Amino acid sequence: MGFTLEETATIGIIDGVDGPTTIFLAAKLAPHLPEAVAVAAYSYMALAPIIQPPIMRLITTENERKFKMKKSRKVSTREKLFFPIIAAIIIILLVPASVPLISMFILGNLFRESKVVDRLSDTAQNFLMNIITIFLGVSVGASMNATNFLRKEVIFIFILGLTAFTVNTTSDILLTKKITC
Repeated sequence: MGFTLEETATIGIIDGVDGPTTIFLAAKLAPHLPEAVAVAAYSYMALAPIIQPPIMRLITTENERKFKMKKSRKVSTREKLFFPIIAAIIIILLVPASVPLISMFILGNLFRESKVVDRLSDTAQNFLMNIITIFLGVSVGASMNATNFLRKEVIFIFILGLTAFTVNTTSDILLTKKITC
């Protein structure tokens, strides 16, 4: 469809249905695409409850949908604290450009798992996240104009993003079915 490798990687991340990560990657790999990719990612985030259930019903049986997962073991507080720190160190050493994104993920986990900063944890999970999402949406929306948005490349991005999202959902379910059989 005429996309470069960087543009393709940016479009492919849409299947993660995570707007901030998609925008971050778009800004790094394809700085001319973040508006279209962001709109696509947020559209799929909003449409996930509509897109995923038919796919799930199509490839699972009624008994599989009734299955209840049990916890395999109790995870200790120490593990919950050390895992994000160790994971961050490894990821940052392997991919130094990911420092801002990984640091924010780790900070959120540490807020929640430390049980020391409950107000900060609650704010980060709810109010701050909603405020950031609104500002991110407004800033991306303000940078979009009809000439940037109404192009065939943008339509291809939506189609490819939807395809990636559908394939991701389907493969996750099929892989889970394969593992549990």
